[in-house]
Amino acid sequence: MLYNTNIPDDILFGNIARGDKNSFDTLFLKYYPMLCAYATEFVRFEEAQEVVQDIMVWLWENRNQPIIESLHKNYLFKAVKSKCITLIRRNETNYKAIYNIHESLKEQAEDPDIYIVEELMSNIEKALARLPETYREAFEMNRFQHKTYNEIAVILGVSSKTVDYRIQQALKILRKELKEYLPILFLGI
Repeated sequence: MLYNTNIPDDILFGNIARGDKNSFDTLFLKYYPMLCAYATEFVRFEEAQEVVQDIMVWLWENRNQPIIESLHKNYLFKAVKSKCITLIRRNETNYKAIYNIHESLKEQAEDPDIYIVEELMSNIEKALARLPETYREAFEMNRFQHKTYNEIAVILGVSSKTVDYRIQQALKILRKELKEYLPILFLGI
């Protein structure tokens, strides 16, 4: 079927409002290429086509609305521009989210120590649990609670030399048990 694209827009929009499929097809053929070209000023060609198709589908689906009869081509261009801007904003938000997730995962994946650190933490906990109670108690107060030897001595009721000995013995045992991890340990052990 041949479509007469010389029919004035106000007649096409009026006919579309009354459900005339041929008028819609004519309007579509008349403006689709121009609207796609206009949309490519904002988005990629594939997205431009989708935007224009969405606008045209909306026009047809809402043909019964009273406003449709009074529309003109400027509306189509404004609608395309608005939809393109919305698409750009949505894409920017999606790209930012994807970029942030990618960077986060990349850092984790590129950090060769992440898996070793998890394993190390588990092995440190096990090694600490195997220490004699007096060594572990002094070591944990010093390393995890950041207490000085004198503070630990007062709490445990022993001399600071005894605290020093217990911590040194704990370190000696931990060095042996965790020797395969020593290259990555920067804990002062």
